[in-house]
Order: sequence, then C-alpha cells, then structure tokens
Amino acid sequence: MHPQTRRLLNTLVTLASLLLCLLILPSRLPGMTLLGIGPNWLLIWVVSWSVKRSQFLGAAAGIALGLIQDGMTSAVPSHAISLGIVGILTARLQKHRYIQEDFISVALIVFGMSLVAEGITAVQYSFLGQRSLTEIWDDQQLVGLSSAILSSLWAPVVYFPLNVWWGRMKLLESS
Repeated sequence: MHPQTRRLLNTLVTLASLLLCLLILPSRLPGMTLLGIGPNWLLIWVVSWSVKRSQFLGAAAGIALGLIQDGMTSAVPSHAISLGIVGILTARLQKHRYIQEDFISVALIVFGMSLVAEGITAVQYSFLGQRSLTEIWDDQQLVGLSSAILSSLWAPVVYFPLNVWWGRMKLLESS
C-alpha cells in the first residue's frame, strides 16, 4: 500500500472512531448506565490515543475533544480543561512505564482519569459559586464513581480495536 494512502486510511479510521464516540456520548442505551450516568466515551478515546503518544498530542486531543463536548453540552464548566489534563497525565504515565499496555492497565488508567476529570469539574463548579461545596461534593461523588466504573468497563471496547489498528499502521510504516 502506498504511504500516502496508508496515512489517509489511518486518518479516516481514527476520525471514524472519534465520530462514533461523539455520536454515542449523549445516548443512554439500556445496560450502559449506572444511576443515570453513562460512560465518558471521549475520555476513553483520549486515554486510548494518549497511551502511546506525547504529552503535547495527548493535551491537543483532549482540548479539542473537550471543546467539541462543550459545544454539544454546556461550556461551563469546560470539558477542555479536564480532557486536556487527562491527555497529558496519560501520556506521562506511559512515558514512565508505570503501567503496561493491557486491558486491565488501560481500564485502571481510565478509572483513575475519570476520577481526575470529575474532580476538575468539581473544582470548576466551586469557582462558579452557584452551589455550596457540600452539594458539589455530594453530586461529584455519585457522578465521578459511576462514570469511572462504567468508563473503565467499556474502555477495552474502544482501546483494543484502535490499539490493534494503530499498531498495524506503525508496523507497516516501519517496514
């Protein structure tokens, strides 16, 4: 396969996976919710992307997807901040090789990053001052834990096919 065709195909597959995550984000399908909370598909995608990439690319993907999510929902609090930080932290974890790249490790990364993202959202709510800290804390505990559990359970569905695809593209590129 010609290198330019391979790059174009890789870009199309990556964008298609991203579009699928964007389309499924607002849906609440039966069996995919816990206490009315669904998986954070964009966070799963950002973690999948950032695992084997630089901090800059992780942050760029997180910020871009956060801005798209802000456009789909509410811009306050901003999702760009939390997803950007998730991209940076995920890339840093992998650079230090603390965690291997397998299903369990990725699920654990997604679980932790989901809690980080919800914590950042809680901090943004506290700066707005529209609700008391106890209300914010109570809500974010429920949302954070539900989102972390569901996102970590669904992470392999996004990570595995993308990891296999990107691995094959990298192998073809190096040969």
